[in-house]
Amino acid sequence: RPMFPDGEGIEENCISSDGFFELEEMPKVAVVVGAGYIAVELAGVLNSLGSEVHLVLRKGHALRSFDETIMNGLDEEMIKAGIHIHRYTNGVAKVIVQNGKKTVTMHSGDTIYGADAVIVAAGRVPNVEELNLEDAKVSLTEKGYIQVDEHQNTTSSSVFALGDVCGSVELTPMAIAAGRRLADRIFGGKEDVKVSYENVPTVVFSHPPIGVIGLTEAEAVAKYDENHVRVYNSSFANLFYGIFDVEASEKPKTRMKLICVGSEEKVVGIHCIGMGVDEMMQGFGVAMKMGCTKADLDSCIAIHPTAAEELVTMGQWGTSTQATGAKVSPLNGAPASDPEGLPKSKM
Repeated sequence: RPMFPDGEGIEENCISSDGFFELEEMPKVAVVVGAGYIAVELAGVLNSLGSEVHLVLRKGHALRSFDETIMNGLDEEMIKAGIHIHRYTNGVAKVIVQNGKKTVTMHSGDTIYGADAVIVAAGRVPNVEELNLEDAKVSLTEKGYIQVDEHQNTTSSSVFALGDVCGSVELTPMAIAAGRRLADRIFGGKEDVKVSYENVPTVVFSHPPIGVIGLTEAEAVAKYDENHVRVYNSSFANLFYGIFDVEASEKPKTRMKLICVGSEEKVVGIHCIGMGVDEMMQGFGVAMKMGCTKADLDSCIAIHPTAAEELVTMGQWGTSTQATGAKVSPLNGAPASDPEGLPKSKM
């Protein structure tokens, strides 16, 4: 459930992300508090509809856990779109109502006057207080999530838990996948099946959208050492904006990053922000889950003109190690494989 921070008038005079869907009028001035998925998504929606939007951040940037290219790229595009970003506020201290308008005061002393709506999207907490889990001998973590192992078992042999309430990869499709594996194990006779929480593709429906999978550059360097990490970057204006009569520097940018490790340049991270990346990430997610290398991506003929082709044309041609992560190599003109156990086509 949504969480409201402590402070004078905050819970009384603000709405949560749930309350956003109950708004009957578009606020002329909207304050969004938070730095995560929901905060940047709602800020983008309201700004696009014409509201004056103020995004209140506790620290310096939104989406701080994302790769630096994504974090900085979103920041630049939000500023360009006209969103007012309040940084290093240490959060909201109080919200009071004066003459029908709301005044928002931050712990830093920064103050926003004349807000019509204040939306708090500063996080969510497990909604478990009414479940009486202690009597069921179900333990919680220090942060209040239900404690589970890799098979979704709780500390009670007859109780299982999955989804956001467990605190791992809090996404609806992740919960569905975990539920399917759990059902297979309990009812389908598949004793050791479990869901993988690694390399989960995810999208933020910000303006512009974001699509990512795998490690950030900083995480890759920390895990594998910078000497074994190679990064490919690209930044360009989507062709959609080609006919727009504005300066090239003012056109929304698409930014893409491939993070590769080892001599075979295995792809361990793909990070994109820009038009259409939300749709293209699903396919590249499959490739990464199958262990693709940079050469595997290079082996795929580009679809032109699209933004997605950038991910299969990065870097200087011919410089990537010709190593594949595929069961059947796609490299160097290798023929496509036939399904196992079937006669080969006569075509």
